[in-house]
Amino acid sequence: MTLSRTLTRVRLVGTSSGADGRLSDVVLRDGLVAAVRPSGSAPVVGESVDLDGRVVMPGLWDHHVHFDMLALSESRLDVSGAQSAAECAALVGERVAGRAVAPGATLVGTGFQDGTWLDRPTAELLDKHSADVPVVLISHDIHCAWLNTAALRRWVPGLASDGLVLEDDCYELVARVNDLPIAELDALVAESVRRAHARGVVGIIEFERRPNLDSWVRRTRAGTSMRVACGVYTDHLDDAIQRGLATGDVLPDTRGLVEMGSFKIVVDGSLNTRTAWCHDAFPGLAGDTAYGVQSVRADDLDELVGRAHAAGIASAVHAIGDRANTLALDTFERTGARGTIEHAQLLSSADLGRFARLGVAASVQPRHAIDDRDVADKHWAGRTERAFPLAGLLAAGARLLLGSDAPVAPLDPWVSIAAAVTRTDAGQEPWHAEQRISVSQALAASTRRERIEPGQPADLVVLAADPHALDVEQLATVPVEATVVAGELVHGNW
Repeated sequence: MTLSRTLTRVRLVGTSSGADGRLSDVVLRDGLVAAVRPSGSAPVVGESVDLDGRVVMPGLWDHHVHFDMLALSESRLDVSGAQSAAECAALVGERVAGRAVAPGATLVGTGFQDGTWLDRPTAELLDKHSADVPVVLISHDIHCAWLNTAALRRWVPGLASDGLVLEDDCYELVARVNDLPIAELDALVAESVRRAHARGVVGIIEFERRPNLDSWVRRTRAGTSMRVACGVYTDHLDDAIQRGLATGDVLPDTRGLVEMGSFKIVVDGSLNTRTAWCHDAFPGLAGDTAYGVQSVRADDLDELVGRAHAAGIASAVHAIGDRANTLALDTFERTGARGTIEHAQLLSSADLGRFARLGVAASVQPRHAIDDRDVADKHWAGRTERAFPLAGLLAAGARLLLGSDAPVAPLDPWVSIAAAVTRTDAGQEPWHAEQRISVSQALAASTRRERIEPGQPADLVVLAADPHALDVEQLATVPVEATVVAGELVHGNW
């Protein structure tokens, strides 16, 4: 419940600088920040919470999430540690042997990354470890799925495949596999929301492929307290336009928490699946797909983005390869539309400055630079100085938005912030250290507001320490003591 509350003796931290050492009192009323004043300078209003000098900063946002898939993946077989197809198949075998699978059920696993494997994932290999149990393994980047013969027959009976299902076929397969009863799915989502709040997340940009606006309205009415900007894909763009929804419009009966997001369109594939659309061919590939996959023709992209723009809906264009990013920027320039490029993993040097000039934000996932560094070194050899160019984008004047692409990476903004600041993990040397950004820059890209001021929504996070003052190694595990959304305490105990 949202209460009238005064947070006393807090140290306010903005995203551009640390605390100034002075204590403040913050008054929260009707879901807003009503006042910010020197501590003890005025009578306490409503309930008083003494934070004893703890740091308070604007709540954190994850700017790219597939939330239903995240909620589902957290209960599935994790095969992300497999270093080969054989090792991955053996993990499936251990799971089948160690825990009975209900008759008729499909064993679903997530996280495999075959871009550096020396052996090939095939249905025949999975068959040797899975008996008669249908097995669907969803890749780390969700652009590919690996099925055994029983799963091919059950889920994609008309598709010719030796075990791998790619791109659009994969998306359709995953949508069917993820089709759970509403009550069951919403319960999983609620638990994932609680975990996100525990890491200081107050809002997400939702890019689930299913039409999720009404799902989040339902969840909010049931008590979920997460700010959500819901994107729509091509199949549901006309419905959003007919409903008169423009980007930023708040959905009724959601306590102001759910809003219309962007039109999401995918113009290429991914690095790991070797379907990112690039100016240069992938090593060892030949034929029509050697340069990756262009998922949408330029004139179709212009028409769709232009239609969304005319209706007041911003566009979020998935582009990973440098050729795909050039196409996306060309479309923004031709249509005059505004929005984001999602991922922007490999960029031509000439395109860096176009983001700022066109008013297009780069919505990036810093953890991918760490998780995919070996794949990039193999398949983008000689080009990786242009890969995940966070510092380069900022230097060119672009606006950065940080996210996770969960479940591809953890929905934890501190993990993303640490990856952006360090470009390394587990004792490795920083990968292209010249592309590291500062803590202040990473925090600014992870929030909607630079500082806490009167009139703003009371979306706050309480920390035991100022992140600007921490060693960079500590950033990924910053302890979050409390999270507040619209004045409501959603994590912590006061």
